[in-house]
Amino acid sequence: VQLVESGGGTVQAGGSMRLSCGNSGENVRTYARGWFRQAPGKERQFVAAIAWLCTTSRYAESVKGRFTVPKDNAKETLYSEMKNLKPEDTAVYYCGAGQRGRNLDDTVEGYADWGQGTQVNVLS
Repeated sequence: VQLVESGGGTVQAGGSMRLSCGNSGENVRTYARGWFRQAPGKERQFVAAIAWLCTTSRYAESVKGRFTVPKDNAKETLYSEMKNLKPEDTAVYYCGAGQRGRNLDDTVEGYADWGQGTQVNVLS
């Protein structure tokens, strides 16, 4: 069982982009979902997460005020609405299913069922 990300691409700095994270076809038992990103040569880092049964969310300082993570529970889809993108936002973006009891963890270990990732390129 895996999540599936889509919506990446290339945008100029200051632009906007929306990513989607859905199921691969099977239900993924979800307590939360999170977005992480990984730039070349760097570790995967936390971007944002949201609880699946309420609207409690958490954001990395680097994206606060620029990214939001709306969700559609009926479609079992998480989004990442990104605006005022910067070149340092360039990375492969992954979504993961939060594990029970991890409470919007900001570490990779708090998530499973990772998707294959989607590339976001922000040109300066």
